[in-house]
Amino acid sequence: MMNLQVHIDQHSGFCFGVVYAIEMAEEILEDQGYLYCLGDIVHNDEEVKRLTSKGLKIIDHEELKSLFNEKVLIRAHGEPPSTYELAINNNLTLIDASCPVVLKLQNRIKNSFDKDETIYIYGKHGHAEVIGLLGQTSNKAVVFQDISELDLPNLPKNLTLYSQTTKSTDKFYEITDILKENGITVNTNDTICRQVSNRDKELRSFAEKFDKIIFVSGTKSSNGKVLYNVCKEKNPDTYFVSNPEQVDKEWFRINDTVGICGATSTPMWLMEQVKEKIATF
Repeated sequence: MMNLQVHIDQHSGFCFGVVYAIEMAEEILEDQGYLYCLGDIVHNDEEVKRLTSKGLKIIDHEELKSLFNEKVLIRAHGEPPSTYELAINNNLTLIDASCPVVLKLQNRIKNSFDKDETIYIYGKHGHAEVIGLLGQTSNKAVVFQDISELDLPNLPKNLTLYSQTTKSTDKFYEITDILKENGITVNTNDTICRQVSNRDKELRSFAEKFDKIIFVSGTKSSNGKVLYNVCKEKNPDTYFVSNPEQVDKEWFRINDTVGICGATSTPMWLMEQVKEKIATF
């Protein structure tokens, strides 16, 4: 027996936006046995599997166009205005579980756009939240996920900068500094969710306390990638898994201390399962 000491990070797991969306979905599933959801309710395959087995039907925007007189859940990431227009035309009842942090950001971007500001958004191309943000600007804002994508000498001299809510705060301020160094006047809007950025700090200290770190996350989760790298930086013996089957006995030595943590889209039950798997070694 290896005799491993395993601890789950109590700060890890779903953020309030995801909890809210899943609770709403579960209530309706209990009541009517099925519910349409526009896109993955959360960027975690295992949690999506659990909910689809209860009757959640994941659809994309194409399928939404041919859906009429149904209830459709809008997930925490939010949606562009065009989705709400389509819902009215198709007589769809939207169960809106958009995260309040995302909604506030959408409103701020819309206000900037109405004032004719030149809007740049630091975010992941094609990400659900970013599509919703872009929609507030009639898709006119510029999205970039790395400063290297921007042609610095030819940028407008005045711009308004926003960020997807799950980006790294440090990186965001680094980008702001680079823009200013290039003579650009930046109206900076730090719209990063504090539940994500605080977790960044909490994980730094968590990762240092253990010999090995098992980071549990779906592969589609943006904030999972960010937080995994935070752990890996502090503790090189950090391993990324999406489910218990991926945990490898070879990673551990006798009497290792092991910390299990995850993204804001990782359910606690999945981290518990990973812990149980490690207990079998």
